[in-house]
Amino acid sequence: MQKTLLVGTRKGTFFVQKHDGVWQARLAGHAGVGVNFVARDPYTGRLWALLGHGHWGAKLSISDDEGATWQDAPQQIKYPEGARYIAQDMYEDESADYGVGWKVSTKAATLQKLWVVGFGPGGRVYVGTIPGGLFESRDGGATFSLNRGLWNHPSRGGDLFTGDGTGETKWFGTPASEGGDFAPGIHSVVVDPRDPDRVLVAVSTAGVIETTDGGQTWRSRNQGMAMDHMPEAEAEWGHDAHYIEQCQHQPQHIWQQNHAGVFYSDDDAQSWTRVDDPDQGVYFGFPVTVDAHDGRVAWLVPARGDNQRMAIDGGLFVARTEDGGKTWRQLRQGLPQGNAWDVVYRHALANQDGVIAFGSTTGNLYLSEDRGESWITVGNNFPPIYSVRFA
Repeated sequence: MQKTLLVGTRKGTFFVQKHDGVWQARLAGHAGVGVNFVARDPYTGRLWALLGHGHWGAKLSISDDEGATWQDAPQQIKYPEGARYIAQDMYEDESADYGVGWKVSTKAATLQKLWVVGFGPGGRVYVGTIPGGLFESRDGGATFSLNRGLWNHPSRGGDLFTGDGTGETKWFGTPASEGGDFAPGIHSVVVDPRDPDRVLVAVSTAGVIETTDGGQTWRSRNQGMAMDHMPEAEAEWGHDAHYIEQCQHQPQHIWQQNHAGVFYSDDDAQSWTRVDDPDQGVYFGFPVTVDAHDGRVAWLVPARGDNQRMAIDGGLFVARTEDGGKTWRQLRQGLPQGNAWDVVYRHALANQDGVIAFGSTTGNLYLSEDRGESWITVGNNFPPIYSVRFA
């Protein structure tokens, strides 16, 4: 079966396929429109694109004919009347610890970004947003509703629909709204293949959160994680998970690229082990992808650091582990090793059957057909790449 890469970019959705031995890209929709994420629902075959119109705002777009045509989803994501959240906006304060202060306020929730879509059996579709809402559908996307169990969670101040809650939140913000408020965002949705009522989400910035009852109740799954940049490094909340991914056929294995390093779990996220290796350049970054059959195998694309979001020392490489993060290899063959300043966003790295692909914000798309041992360049002139997924 022919592999298809779905690539979401700043200026449209691209399909990448192999023809006559050459990987070729074509614009498949949403020309000139920001596409934050594009993926196929494996249960229905429908394609979903999460759009960020500069003028018209965020929209869900769907295709039922392999991208030949696209249309707006039957129902668009909208926060219900009365949805509010407690915001913590950071400002410079030389008199405060670490030189920053926090202004706390309660804000009405308006949609700032559609960030990720996840799928489950029986028509389940999940959309993660900024400012930190999880919208869910049980009818294949015909209707969506805000998951109030997560929205009203005590960690973010309780039920603000009916009152003022506790006045305190453990959820902080992310700059990924691209011009909006510094609000929390849900960027990872993992539906357990063994049990569709078990769902993990990851939040920037709060951490990893789990439900085992179909979204009625939620609990943190942050044991073992550490925030080196914060006074309470091992606090229950406040972790900046950049992305999480689960092994399809060994789902107890879950990987996480975090603001503070790389974490790995082999016990269903009940606990995490730190497995980064700064000596190999494996520490800061955004994406991680996991082999579908061996949960110990993962790839990531490191970056220099938070204050310098670019390739390390001008040389681009992918790091791979085959033993659960005990050791890492730098895979460089075919990738530029000079004057390369790429950074790869959290959704822009994927693998399928030994084929690995990633795209960068500088419009470069790279692919390997041998598990990362060697790389080819698919193209250097794409718009900034936001997501890469195999259909």
